[in-house]
Amino acid sequence: MAQAGRENQFYLGVETHESFSTLSDQGLYAPLPDDWWVGTSDIAGSTQLVAEGKYKTVNMIAAAVISAQINAHQGAEFPYIFGGDGAGFAVPPEWKDKAAEALASVRSWAEAEFGVNLRVGMVPMTDIRQAEYDVSVARFRVSQGADYAMFTGGGLSWAETCMKSGTSTIPEAAPDALPDLTGLSCRWDQMPSKHGLILSLVILPCDNIQGPEFYALTKEVSDIVEHLDRAGHPADESGPGASWPPAGATLEAHAQRGHGSIGKARRKALFESAVAWMLGKTGLKIGGFDMRRYQRMVGQNADFRKFEDGLKMTLDCDPDTQTKLHHILEEAAEHGIIRYGIHTQEQAMMTCIVPSIMTDDHVHFVDGASGGYTAAARTLKT
Repeated sequence: MAQAGRENQFYLGVETHESFSTLSDQGLYAPLPDDWWVGTSDIAGSTQLVAEGKYKTVNMIAAAVISAQINAHQGAEFPYIFGGDGAGFAVPPEWKDKAAEALASVRSWAEAEFGVNLRVGMVPMTDIRQAEYDVSVARFRVSQGADYAMFTGGGLSWAETCMKSGTSTIPEAAPDALPDLTGLSCRWDQMPSKHGLILSLVILPCDNIQGPEFYALTKEVSDIVEHLDRAGHPADESGPGASWPPAGATLEAHAQRGHGSIGKARRKALFESAVAWMLGKTGLKIGGFDMRRYQRMVGQNADFRKFEDGLKMTLDCDPDTQTKLHHILEEAAEHGIIRYGIHTQEQAMMTCIVPSIMTDDHVHFVDGASGGYTAAARTLKT
């Protein structure tokens, strides 16, 4: 992605790590500067939407928040995180106005295109620290071309609470404003479990207190998961499958149509996906583009596990490991260390942001295909 300006040297200087389990160590996280802003989003009524089978729509809107921010800042690097039915991010003060405009435009787009109420908000780091929380970030490298931000400190959760209470809202977008969702797509097949089940897991500290016991618990969970095939990655090593026509073509049309028609945008998505499908089947290359290599990179660049004021994972898991995880989590909950939620399903799914098919910096957000993180969060246990 494009290089950030002088104002974002902080995030460019945050060290990247290649071992996920080491990110249980809070000492590896760098506190955001005092003058930064934290943005949050959340779909009101997401549980009902998931119950109605609209989980792809929920994921698409959450990913749209990140896509709009990436495009608003011209591809410069900044910390963000996908949460299934919402997203969070942080930006330097010079980006605050553009970030707020992009958030507002996605909110109005979600209402206009899907009738969905997307709550959005932004708060300064000074408010978060005054409330005795913090936001610190680390970077987890998933491939040579992509890394994801991890968040700790409780501040992101606190900012989301402010947003839901209406104390950190942002102004409405201009009537004709549209978010720039270039690159946002949803073309891959759902990914069936190969080892028994797809497990969506949410682990949060009690009372947002992330002490040594909580981090020891997340390290234990991460180490157990490392023993799964490919650490529980839901995608094949060759990448996710693709069929034609893709199930997400209409959703992609809603994201890419601008002021044009849904039909025209859908036909464009179908044509492009047909070409990609043909290249993947035959192994042919066009203009130096290798579809099979791109497909492998999609799998490598997926965010199926993350730290977001807690631990979230979407895993291809065997029943024995599920039982082991449940026992450990239940014991930790009984001791007042964590709250946790688990949701099982047969498949995982992926929503993508692809600035260019010719580079390896595309990112791909993974969730369970029948509720995932939203359903797991609904069943949080203490």
